[in-house]
Amino acid sequence: MGLLHLHFLFLFLSFSSGEISSFVGVNYGELGNNLPSPKQSVGLVQSLGAKCVKIYGANPDILDAFKDTNIQVSIMVPNELIINISNSQKLADSWVESNVVPFFSKTKIRYLLVGNEVVSSSPKQIWPRIIPAMRKIKSSLKTHSLNKIKVSTSMAMDVLESSFPPSNGTFRSDIADPVVKPLLQFLTRTKSFYFLDVYPYFPWAADPKSISLDYALFESRNVTYTDPVSSLTYTNLFDQMVDSVVFAMKRLGYPDIRIFIAETGWPNAGDIDQIGANVYNAATYNRNVVKKLTAKPAIGTPARPGWVIPSLVFALYNENQKPGPGTERHFGLLYPNGSYVYGIDLSGKTPDSGFEPLPKPGNNEPYKGKIWCMAVGGANATALSSALSYACSQGNKTCDPIQPGKPCFKPDSLFWHASYAFSSYWSQFKKSGATCYFNGLATQTAKDPSFGHCKFPSVTL
Repeated sequence: MGLLHLHFLFLFLSFSSGEISSFVGVNYGELGNNLPSPKQSVGLVQSLGAKCVKIYGANPDILDAFKDTNIQVSIMVPNELIINISNSQKLADSWVESNVVPFFSKTKIRYLLVGNEVVSSSPKQIWPRIIPAMRKIKSSLKTHSLNKIKVSTSMAMDVLESSFPPSNGTFRSDIADPVVKPLLQFLTRTKSFYFLDVYPYFPWAADPKSISLDYALFESRNVTYTDPVSSLTYTNLFDQMVDSVVFAMKRLGYPDIRIFIAETGWPNAGDIDQIGANVYNAATYNRNVVKKLTAKPAIGTPARPGWVIPSLVFALYNENQKPGPGTERHFGLLYPNGSYVYGIDLSGKTPDSGFEPLPKPGNNEPYKGKIWCMAVGGANATALSSALSYACSQGNKTCDPIQPGKPCFKPDSLFWHASYAFSSYWSQFKKSGATCYFNGLATQTAKDPSFGHCKFPSVTL
């Protein structure tokens, strides 16, 4: 009887550990016009040692490319379909029948996210529709006996009203009851994960004087933080951020929902005014987070010691068509030509000594000086002309100096006129969120483009 009991206990433990395994995968974004094909990408994902890949949609070419690879795949219902699917079981059925059923027998689709950071990036009217859409998608999967697929949605850290100290983690009052509680109820009932995007880079970059860079990179030897309420001691910012969500869920009455890190990473480059975005820091962060997440036995976090945290690093490639600041286009583990930005092994098996030495970081201190926003050489003339018109239409006499007879007027020079307009616009509106990007037509420079009596406006840091 005792032996039989032990046998069943062993089977139970084996099943439990198999249900949630320790792995690190990679996010496969497609916002680039120079990326390898899906078939080429499969080989690159395998070379990274990734056990899982997440895509931002359900591209059939990608799903087909990953068949028979044993790599788990996470797919996504686009944000813009959430309202319609939440209102129609028929539409949910159709989406599953088109995007899941044809691939499931050969491709290991294991996660289906309904939207990406919806609360952070979509209109408010979509927020309460996330859970009804998830329920309908789950019902469709059940109809097709696709019970291995976990349904969830991804959330960024900005869903928290308070995250410091971690024990004070609290969801925002505008979403706690209408969005988060129904989500946690759904995740509990379906035994799914809370998918969380965690980027220590951003809180560190916003306040590098108060937060130690080593603490953000898992490199701190003497820097720790002890939560005054929980008495838990933290040695890195990642754990602090994750545990603030753990405590926030506990505060709503859900202390045991498993967390899946949907995105984490560090930019390998960025704009001149973006501190700490470099290859050294990116490699250091990602290698260290992989070590932590693949450790056996599992490390977990101070609030959840020993818990396994399946995770996905962002991103597979540097994607040149992502909008926003320069860092957005430089989170890749690989360049678009397939070469490594730096040595990395997502399986966690390669020691740091197995990688080539890293270049020394050159921008770990804030840049001090002037920056101008210039048009990119060789930019499409029609697009440049349109961007020039946009910048000049924003008022504040943005483009007066490039009018005929004025000091910055250069006949037939679209490049110089656009560059002046971009610099003028950016210098005026940067504080209200403007970036030097203009759909990829602009770039920052520390070299003063002024000439003669023409003085280009600049941003001073």
